[in-house]
Amino acid sequence: MQRIDRRQLMKTVLAAGGAAAVAPTLSRTARADGGRVVVGTWGGDYARLLTKNIEDPLLKPKGIEVIQDQASDAPRRAKMLAEKRLPRGSVDVEGLSAANMYEMNEAGVLEQIDYAKLSNAKNILPAMKYPYGIGQIYSGKVVVYNPKLIPTTPTKFMDAFDPKFGNKIGVIDIQYQYVMTAASLAGTDGAEMTNMDKAKAVLMAAKAAGARVYPTNEAFAQALKTEEIVIGVMWKARAVQWQNAGISCDSVAPAEGIPAYVSGFCIPKNAPNKENAYVYLDAMLTPSAQEAFAVDMGYVPTVDDAHVAPDLLKRIGFTSEEQKRLKDLDYGFLAKNDSAIKEWWDKEFKA
Repeated sequence: MQRIDRRQLMKTVLAAGGAAAVAPTLSRTARADGGRVVVGTWGGDYARLLTKNIEDPLLKPKGIEVIQDQASDAPRRAKMLAEKRLPRGSVDVEGLSAANMYEMNEAGVLEQIDYAKLSNAKNILPAMKYPYGIGQIYSGKVVVYNPKLIPTTPTKFMDAFDPKFGNKIGVIDIQYQYVMTAASLAGTDGAEMTNMDKAKAVLMAAKAAGARVYPTNEAFAQALKTEEIVIGVMWKARAVQWQNAGISCDSVAPAEGIPAYVSGFCIPKNAPNKENAYVYLDAMLTPSAQEAFAVDMGYVPTVDDAHVAPDLLKRIGFTSEEQKRLKDLDYGFLAKNDSAIKEWWDKEFKA
């Protein structure tokens, strides 16, 4: 199986104007002939913005009906595995994190992407072109806090889990892999992202102090807004989105390192309508859609022909010094250990 050196990720992802990979011949680009496409996605803001920025303006005029299969990623991945032996699955395109796309590819359920079918393939940042999926948006995990209630600016992940904040610490359930990664960095002073023993110790200390677990990003934001919590870990992009919504929050790039988050789309091998799946991928890569997600969600585009205002790019991106602390996740480790991590999270941390 073809491999891409993901450690080169941070050399390119934060340079939206960087050099693009050489594009393949585009004589077989996806065509829209109407019909429908079923898209697996998270609910909430993400689903709403897919409709607003991609589906309504770019696909509806072409006569394509988009049906969203909304659920968190775990049940959607389970369904993909359950449907593996079926000649036709139920979903055409799946929205997953880079780590989850890797896992599903290792399980043998993903189509290998034919970049010749994508009209904007030449402008995709090289690190966002996986053999089995495409990065749509990216950001980094940071410490998010209420500057009104925490006047001393935090500097590291350990601050976000510090028991001194008691039940004012917030943790997001659906982000368990990334919370564990952040806790590992906190427990090892930036040395390791996969030391689960250290991560568990950090999180159990926060739990004993009263840390609250919220089911979704939106629930975490509401708690931050009502000041039920004052600190936690989140994507920088979301912090910008919440600031735009008037929530009192700020973010800081942690000293231990900044785990990268890539959200993208892939096609199941048994997708019932692969042609429209490619049309959907093509639409998500258009500059207008990428620019809109930068404005609406605070994520940096994954194509180099999208134009983001310099002041916004400064808010949603990272300084040259912070870029040196960006860390790509160990997708292989997460895929191999996800079941054990999730079991501990559910039975020990959340219990």
